[in-house]
Amino acid sequence: MGHDTPKTKQPDLSGARVQNKDRDMGTALRSIYQKTVEESVPDEMLDLLGKLD
Repeated sequence: MGHDTPKTKQPDLSGARVQNKDRDMGTALRSIYQKTVEESVPDEMLDLLGKLD
């Protein structure tokens, strides 16, 4: 039985657009990671860690 199912239209993304999106995503992730690394540890967290010793 051959049912004709309507095909969903795929977005027309060229390779260059995909590469640009990937590059932008990578840049955003690196920026967020760097900001997180540079954050100081809250005093409350340091106090809790000190109690583990």
